Amino acid sequence: MAKTTTDHSTIQQWVQERGGVPSTVESTTRSDSDVGLLRIDFPHGGRNDELSTISWEDFFAKFEEAQLAFLHDDETAEGDVSRFCKFIQREDA
Repeated sequence: MAKTTTDHSTIQQWVQERGGVPSTVESTTRSDSDVGLLRIDFPHGGRNDELSTISWEDFFAKFEEAQLAFLHDDETAEGDVSRFCKFIQREDA
């Protein structure tokens, strides 16, 4: 069952437990001060060349600026660890 959170420590812990890193889509970066579209990269099978790893500080600054929430699943229907996640607009924004 999908959960939604805006809590930074919960998001960072969920991502790190799954081997992910905070990233941005390089082609959407408009300047050094704009990190572009946020993504979580799970580079287990190889690196996605369109993504660039960013710091958690930059990630959460953009996350708050864009008023995003983090939608994620902890487990798959079979009970395995899930890596499903996406960013959605906050309902109260």
